[in-house]
Amino acid sequence: MFNKTVTVDSLQSFGKNSIAHHIGIEFTEIGKDYVSARMPVDQRTHQPFGILHGGASVVLAETLGSIASFLCIPENENKHAVGLEINANHLRPVREGYVYGTVRPIHIGKTTHIWDIRITNEENKLVCISRLTVAIVNADR
Repeated sequence: MFNKTVTVDSLQSFGKNSIAHHIGIEFTEIGKDYVSARMPVDQRTHQPFGILHGGASVVLAETLGSIASFLCIPENENKHAVGLEINANHLRPVREGYVYGTVRPIHIGKTTHIWDIRITNEENKLVCISRLTVAIVNADR
């Protein structure tokens, strides 16, 4: 499914100087049809009541989906993957530790990709379910 050969380490360097790096997102695994990452639940990702901010979960979801779309674009195409729409259902609070996200495809088309992102806590309980639609656009736009 993926058209680029990358490693977890190369994905880490890809996110330098971005929001993903700033809040501590770390890629953990690349599979045949999925990408996984983890994100700390700490002062960088808390909301004022000391639990994981829903927006931080959305950042993790969009980061995973955007990277997965990037990996699906053939090397010889001058295209970018950009988020078009995202939704998220927040299911349970998390106060500390890590959350873990995994992205899997729902639809991979020529101009749009739709992704399912599941975020769990350290006990593998669902924290957030998200769906991301990504537009595949010309890089010279």
